[in-house]
Amino acid sequence: MAAVAVSTAALLTLTACGGDAKESGGGEAAQKKVEVFSWWTGPGEADGLKAMREIFAKQNPNFEFFDAAVAGGSGDQARALLSSKLQANQPPDTFQGHAGAELQGYIKGGKLESLNSLYDELKLKDVLPQQLVDQISVEGQIYSVPVNIHRSNVLWYNPSVIKDAGIDGAPATIDEFVTDLEKVKKAGKIPLSIGSQWTVVHLMESVLLGTLGTDAYNQLWAPNADWSSAEVTKALENFKTILSYAGTPQDDWQPAAKQVVDGEAAFNIMGDWAYGYFHNPPDGGLGKESHKDFDWAASPGTDGTFMWLSDSFTLPKGAPNRDGAIAWLKVAASKEGQDAFNPLKGSIPARTDADKSLYQDYLSWSLEEWSKDKLAGSIQHGVVANDAWRSAINDAVGLFQQSQDVAKLQEALVSAAQSNNQ
Repeated sequence: MAAVAVSTAALLTLTACGGDAKESGGGEAAQKKVEVFSWWTGPGEADGLKAMREIFAKQNPNFEFFDAAVAGGSGDQARALLSSKLQANQPPDTFQGHAGAELQGYIKGGKLESLNSLYDELKLKDVLPQQLVDQISVEGQIYSVPVNIHRSNVLWYNPSVIKDAGIDGAPATIDEFVTDLEKVKKAGKIPLSIGSQWTVVHLMESVLLGTLGTDAYNQLWAPNADWSSAEVTKALENFKTILSYAGTPQDDWQPAAKQVVDGEAAFNIMGDWAYGYFHNPPDGGLGKESHKDFDWAASPGTDGTFMWLSDSFTLPKGAPNRDGAIAWLKVAASKEGQDAFNPLKGSIPARTDADKSLYQDYLSWSLEEWSKDKLAGSIQHGVVANDAWRSAINDAVGLFQQSQDVAKLQEALVSAAQSNNQ
């Protein structure tokens, strides 16, 4: 913790030292920097950000894009640094956040500006799904611009590895999944690949949904929900069983996912950003072929439900370059920006008027599923749990990885709900 504190302090000092240097060069024609804070640094996501950045540069020659991305899948490290920057009143010009409960703390703390006037100017309510607008609104005010829709509950698998293990296709239920994991284990491959701790929480949310069903899962996020039920116990027992087949944890989601396309592991449950990583050419991805090197299905037990999340950008109060931040938000909100970003990122557009011809293969499937499936919100990616609640869930899962004690895990989840969901 001391090392983290020193590291954060050093980063803040560097930011403070550079905070006044918003202009590069000299004279009136100097470009004014726009600090865009995100966690898009990996293959696929970085490519999508680059595509939006090129549009921004073309449309805004007087602004210089400053990439303040912090590495780490799911944004845990980025959010920790961001919180420190906001508390120190050193906000970036704009920052990435997951639409939904994740932003509530910033809104209640008075750290974000309302974007209602921007929505009116761009007529965004006409081109965004109503449920999404509702999720990013608080008391009638909208605080973020969504760039995309991601699906969390995707089972990625290697067709050759499962065929060699005697498995005909993707498992449809939790019980079938456990049976198939055992077959892969006997065949001598890694049954299930996992990454750092957040990827295990990501796995757990799919197992909860696959065991409980959509309605019961969604009910967990209602005030005074019962996390102590026998049904939740069963879901956590399933989680323990599935996790017992996991290989050695990798540093993050990318190396864990790569074990699947490399033929080292059979299965990986990860969001559809994995598609961009698998599919994009080698300088930005792995250049793999779908239905041959990898394939996909809804995670076991969840077919017919789209567990969703949305990346969005905000306007912090006190943004040093407010005009530049608004210019970036306009690119992020635009049809051109979303159609440039999402095919590379491995996500579908938040806008309903996007060019559907650009979304092929997995993305075409995802667009179709989004249009007809029931919806459930992701835990790890900020839709259903605020940051304090999500952090408590992460802590509980981290301890469970060491203890494998389902009763203690459930007690911790009950306590987290009682503390954060009244």
